[in-house]
Amino acid sequence: MFDLRYHFDASHYRMGGPVIVLNGGETSIEGRLPYLQKGIVAQLAEATGGVGVILEHRYYGTSFPTPNLTTENFRFLTTEQAMADQAYFAQHVVFPGMEGMDLTAPGTPYIAYGGSYAGALVAFLRIQYPDVYWGAISSSGVTVAIYDFWEYYEAQRKYAPADCVGIQGKLINIMDNILRSGDNSTIDSFKAAFNASGFTYNDDLANQIGSLFGYWQNRNWDPAVNDPTFLHYCSNITSNQDLYNSSSQLASEVPRLIEAGGWGNESSDLTMPMLNWIGFSIPFFTASCDTTLDECYGNHNASDPKYTDKSISNYNSLSWPYQYCTEWGYLQSGSTVPENMLSLISRLVSIPYNMLVCNYAFNITGPPEVERVNKYGGFNISYPRLAIVGGEADPWRAASPLATLDVPDRLNDSSTVSQPLILIEGAVHHWDENGVFPNETTAGLPPAPVRNAQAMEAQFVQEWMIEWQQRCSCNN
Repeated sequence: MFDLRYHFDASHYRMGGPVIVLNGGETSIEGRLPYLQKGIVAQLAEATGGVGVILEHRYYGTSFPTPNLTTENFRFLTTEQAMADQAYFAQHVVFPGMEGMDLTAPGTPYIAYGGSYAGALVAFLRIQYPDVYWGAISSSGVTVAIYDFWEYYEAQRKYAPADCVGIQGKLINIMDNILRSGDNSTIDSFKAAFNASGFTYNDDLANQIGSLFGYWQNRNWDPAVNDPTFLHYCSNITSNQDLYNSSSQLASEVPRLIEAGGWGNESSDLTMPMLNWIGFSIPFFTASCDTTLDECYGNHNASDPKYTDKSISNYNSLSWPYQYCTEWGYLQSGSTVPENMLSLISRLVSIPYNMLVCNYAFNITGPPEVERVNKYGGFNISYPRLAIVGGEADPWRAASPLATLDVPDRLNDSSTVSQPLILIEGAVHHWDENGVFPNETTAGLPPAPVRNAQAMEAQFVQEWMIEWQQRCSCNN
């Protein structure tokens, strides 16, 4: 037995109401707490007279069943065990201040909500524990474990600004052609241009300065959590002006690098984007490092504390990597992008490179056992009172039941109250989870697609509660 941390809000509770449990997923629940007041948990609790709960996942935050994080002690970190935790919680919880009420399942209806990994977890939970959880909402739920997930960046290719995508592919290709050329003089010149001569390994350099397209996922409609990095980066590399007042030496060096990278025929068009790429990257990455670049961003040192520190305080470096090294995969490689496409991240970011954490932290050298996850339903997962929600432009959509759907309207047309399906137009990663207070609401905040999705979620959960009450009446 061990303590599983949770927070709850009973301010909306009415007799007979449900318990809405948001699974915190692969992080501390502290960042999820606003959803009790102004996010999806608060909205569903208010709509149904329910208790709202944020439940922490084992091996994150303060919820640890072991005193340290040795590889042997990680044996209890599995999808199966995490589902069992959430079921046990529903069957045994006694909320402080509500000790006189029996709010446990199956006598009380429990509704699970999760986003991303947690979205997959609650989808599986609904099927594996149907008598404990009356319903579940899987938002951006990655119900398919995929070892080599090169498709992660294809959402950006399709939905990000086209001029930015085109330039990114060319800049990355220039970098890759130089770093793989074997021409040490040109490689040194490329590193020097980025103030990145301190990188020992070229793949560490390529991983760092080529990773900015990953910030697409950090976009959100909610100003409190939105990260503008991606759009700032795009506006930089698509600008036709030198935004960083580059030195004359760098301005003359960049065309030579473009030529060496195989794009000399477009040098006049790519010089300004590359200058701005360099200007953006230096303060964003290299200048913020107060030790060596290898220490800040390198992944090749097997003795690095991020691998060797097995204290609980290092869970951010170990817990989720253990899960993806053993079960989930999702290695976002550039090396396996089809050769007829320009990769949006460096091809030096290979499967073996992504596996370094598995090798060094856990002595895992083979691929994850993705069948341990995919046996629960995969792309075709469905069940009564299991809602599938996702963002149209979510990079994780390719690992979800929504992967093959083309447009939001097609999906919504096939939705039912029992098995709701909602694809949120223009949305990225579980955008329905966030919320704003009533006095913060404007005509465009939340955006209409998000507002509509949240209203639909409240409506079908209310319908689920009517079904619950009818079932209870029949049993009395």
